[in-house]
This record gives sequence, structure tokens and C-alpha cells, in this order.
Amino acid sequence: MILRFKSDGLELVGRLSKPEKAAKGFTTGLILCHGFPSISSGDQDIAKSYYDLADLISEQLGWVVFAVTFRGCGSSQGNFSLQGWLNDTINAANYLAEEQNIDSVYAAGFGTGGAMAINAASKCETLVGVAAVSPPSDFNDWIAEPEDLLDYARRVGVISDPKFPTDMEGWTNELSQMQTTAAAEVMGKKPLLLVHGSDDRVVPSFDARVLADAHGSADLRIIDGATHRLRFDPRTTAVLIGWLDRINRVAYQKNESTSFASEG
Repeated sequence: MILRFKSDGLELVGRLSKPEKAAKGFTTGLILCHGFPSISSGDQDIAKSYYDLADLISEQLGWVVFAVTFRGCGSSQGNFSLQGWLNDTINAANYLAEEQNIDSVYAAGFGTGGAMAINAASKCETLVGVAAVSPPSDFNDWIAEPEDLLDYARRVGVISDPKFPTDMEGWTNELSQMQTTAAAEVMGKKPLLLVHGSDDRVVPSFDARVLADAHGSADLRIIDGATHRLRFDPRTTAVLIGWLDRINRVAYQKNESTSFASEG
């Protein structure tokens, strides 16, 4: 179903997918984070392309999956800012935990959405693990040419207000403050899956190796011959669902063991 919720006072929309047979007892949820839209690929309303993936994951794993549409995209209110997208990710995770009564919440993101998921997990206790597909390890290209980024954001439609941003310096500073490599390290023991295409020319696979090294125990998967648009690669979907299932089973078993020991 289409869900509307508030993030920093803005109304955001997304797809909330629930399994036909709801699990009893312990429940697991997933925030699905889209990437930055591309004019060349015709995905200005990029979030909708994740709705089918949300349904698939929900049905196969029995999870509640929320494919959030970040501010400035699709029918969500607001304009793009990197800090805003990070806030949207954290607010969506807390929404699942608090309003949908989900016990354990993961995040999976693609491209910029993958970087948002990593940064969110470093700051948000609600998020217990991350799967990041083709995430950039930094935003140095954007930092170097903020005016070009602003122009592109307007053309692709994620900034619709001609007066935004009112503080260009502050909007630009958000780019340098988003330290994804440092966030991967801060994640600590939270599990991290990194998936990258060997032939990605938008974000080199080297970025995934940098993030894996920073985290220390990340599961790194390089998809041979794949490019940047991995959400359309069935190998990526298989890796993602398999990893989420396995890592959640491990976490569930640990919780069960802890509960049993406490009762004993």
C-alpha cells in the first residue's frame, strides 16, 4: 500500500509491503533507499522502480518493507539535500519501529541511498544492519562542483523550488559532512553487505573495497561484468535477499540464546 509519513515536517510517500502471512512474535522490517535520479536513464520518479523489489522481499522473507521516497522525489514534499535524505532514512526506520511495531529494522540502499543507509546506521540505534549496493565512499565529485550538482538537481526535478537552497554554503557543507567511510567504521559490529559491479563506471568498485576495509568485517560481493544499475540485475537481488535472510536468522538465534540464558 502507498504510505504517507512525516519527516522533518515534510510529507513523504512510499510503498509499505507486508507479507500475506504475518509472522507471529519477532518481526523484521527493511527500509529500501533509492539512489539519485538520472535524466539519461529516464528514472526521474526513481522510487517507484523499487516498489516491485519491496513486494518481492516482503513475500520471500516475510518482512515488512518500506520503499521510502526521499524528499524532492516523486510525490514527496521538499527539495533535495544530503542531510535531508539522511534524516528521511532515520525517520523511516524509526517509523517502522514505533508505528509498525517492528522489532528489528535493516536498511538496504542503492547508490546514494546505500551511502545514506550506512550513515544512518552509524547514528541510529534502530537500524541493526545495512546492505549497500553500489554506494559511493565519498561525495568528493559533488563537493568539487556544487553549482553543477545544484543545476543537475533542478533539471532532474529533485529541487523544484527556485529559491532553494536559501543558504548555498550550508547546503554545500552538508556534502562534505557526509563521511561515509568513517560511518562504515562507526557502524562497528552491525553487519554490512556491500555489492558492486565490476564494470561500474559511475562509482568504481574500489569504493566498495574502501568501505569494506573501514568496516572491518563487511561481506563484500563484486558482481562480474555488472555496471552501476544493479537493481535490475537478478544476481544482485539473489545476493541481497540471501544475505538479509541469513544475517537475520543469526541475529534471531543470538536473541533466543540470550533470552534462554536470562531465564535460566
